[in-house]
Formats: sequence, C-alpha cells, structure tokens
Amino acid sequence: MTPVHLFGICGSLRKASANRGMLRAAQATLPASADMEIADLTDVPLYNPDIAAKPASVERVLAQMGKADALVLACTEYNYSMAPALKNILDWASREPGNALLAGKPAAILGAAGGMGSTRAQYHLRQVCVYLDIRPLNKPEVFANAFAGGFDAEGNVIDQTLQQQIGEQMQALVAQVVVGRR
Repeated sequence: MTPVHLFGICGSLRKASANRGMLRAAQATLPASADMEIADLTDVPLYNPDIAAKPASVERVLAQMGKADALVLACTEYNYSMAPALKNILDWASREPGNALLAGKPAAILGAAGGMGSTRAQYHLRQVCVYLDIRPLNKPEVFANAFAGGFDAEGNVIDQTLQQQIGEQMQALVAQVVVGRR
C-alpha cells in the first residue's frame, strides 16, 4: 500500500500551543501506513494580491501541501472565530490555478480553546471548507478545553481520552484517503 501523507496546519503560531500539541499527538497516533508533516507558518506573510511573486515561505508551505493526501487542521479559536494564520495559508493556497491544492482534499479538523473548545471556530472553518471544496470529516469531532488540565506547559496532550479521540480521528482520516484511492 502507498503511504498516506498528511499535512498538519496549526492556526496558532505559539510553539507551546495546545493546538500544535494536538498535531503532535496526531502524528504519534498515526497508523504505520501514514506520516504527517507539520507546517511552519511563522514567516508566511498576510495574503496580498499586490505581491507579484510568492514569497519563499509561501512556496515552501504550498509545496508541502501539494504533496499531502489530506490535511489536519488544528483550529484554535480567537474571538469566536479561527485564527488568522490558518485562514491566511488557506487564502494563499486557494489562489493556485484551479484551486489544485485544496479541491476535493480530505481534512480532519481538531482544536483546543477555552470553554467549549474551538467549536465556534471549527464551525467557521467548515464554512470556508465548503467554498474551497475541502472535504472535512464529519465524525469524529475533536474539541478540547485548552485550560482544563489536558495539556502540559509545552502544549503536549496529556489527557488519555483526548489522545484516544485524536487517534480515532486520524484512523478515520487515513481510511477516507485509502477509500478515495480505490
């Protein structure tokens, strides 16, 4: 079987972000037939159609995205919506001819934030996915309260139930990619 390549994108730029920790947990729970690279968005500028040539940081991330069979979107919540870094890279990717990097691409959405987790932000992200023709999993959904003790000081997932939920979501995403290849 051809390996399944996933590409993780975190909406938070903090190294100790709980959302980045969720991506690391996703990497750790992948089946042997899959791997995942995590994007570095720290030097990606805001999308601006006046920029004639894509910056090297954008080219790098878009090349990684192009090699991926599916996306894992770690959606933090800022002011009831998704973080700008996540939306920004999707905006850059959507400008590729024919929406080639996103159209029809499976995705898993997970996230941590205060209170109800990142439920509101994930809802907004799903709306963006509709327009960009990204195909997010419906189930299992993964939401976490970033401040309820499920993460250590470096943002790593320490809650066993959350680790299990992330693992189940990764299994479902890999299965969706495999079925889509048939």
